Amino acid sequence: MKKQSNGGILLKSNILNRIASIQEEFNFSGSVLVKEDNNILIELSHGFANRSEQILNSTQTKFGIASGCKLFTAIAICQLVETGELSFDAKLEDCLDELFPYFDKEITIHHLLTHTSGIPDYFDEEVMQDFEELWVKKPMYLIRTLEDFLPLFQDKPMKLKAGERFHYNNAGYILLGLIVERASKLEFSKYIEENIFKKAQMYNSGYFEFDSLPKHTALGYIALPNGKWKTNIYSLPVKGGSDGGAFVTVNDMSNLWDSLIHNQLLDEKHTKMLLTPHVRTGEQNGFYGYGVWIDKNEDGIFKFHIMGYDPGVSFHSAFYPKTSIKTVVCSNKSQGAFDIMSEIEEVISH
Repeated sequence: MKKQSNGGILLKSNILNRIASIQEEFNFSGSVLVKEDNNILIELSHGFANRSEQILNSTQTKFGIASGCKLFTAIAICQLVETGELSFDAKLEDCLDELFPYFDKEITIHHLLTHTSGIPDYFDEEVMQDFEELWVKKPMYLIRTLEDFLPLFQDKPMKLKAGERFHYNNAGYILLGLIVERASKLEFSKYIEENIFKKAQMYNSGYFEFDSLPKHTALGYIALPNGKWKTNIYSLPVKGGSDGGAFVTVNDMSNLWDSLIHNQLLDEKHTKMLLTPHVRTGEQNGFYGYGVWIDKNEDGIFKFHIMGYDPGVSFHSAFYPKTSIKTVVCSNKSQGAFDIMSEIEEVISH
């Protein structure tokens, strides 16, 4: 490990002061990692992974990251394109045998990757506020495979025309996961663990089931109006899929960024394609690549980042190409990661 410069020590001090103020205000629960190249600037944890047993969070704790793992799905698709099993222009109807009676015949893998397919979502964030509403009619304990999600959206009409505009869509990434399964002939989670987690040395990460969690896994906590709390085990599918729900440690997520940017998961051509700003998101200077958000500034690309929110989960992680800084913020509460991330970014961007 390289010795930190005075600038690095000052940066660390400033970040720690910022995090301390946020921790005091919001009672953050989770883990934070900030690295500059291979130098660890910040590595800390707060709160409990298990409140009932008073087990503390640590940098070895596995946290749910919700939609943060759409990046894994996109990498998997790009790997299969690289090996010739798929193409970005391939039509959805040519990739899957399932019936989607109202879907546009022109939907491609590229549309699904960039949230421009226009298909209906099983959880439309423009319509629904509470993810838990989904499991009233279809209990979450029945959702264990990607096929289990299909009845939630496959017979609904299109929301937009294919390619019309960016509209964040979880169902599209469920379809991408099914495409990975068909093309690779492996269960989706098995494919990711074998072809991404192992290659990126993410040895503590996985798609775990709520009723079979391994040790060092944080339970997610939801605050109730009366000041009490509950866990999120009845608020999410029992096993995450290609649109969200993997568990990672902060160090594993940092390893993922390292492997990706050094072309260890994809060749240079397909890494660049994944990290290309393909579509505007509607946010100022905001773009979307394949499974990754991209922010630009006057100097070019400011950061590549991913995020995830579920009941009892908040997650942010980013790579800043100009400085080679990586940040990972995992929380086992519904809020908190954004506030910590914002404070860190305020320091490293000045």
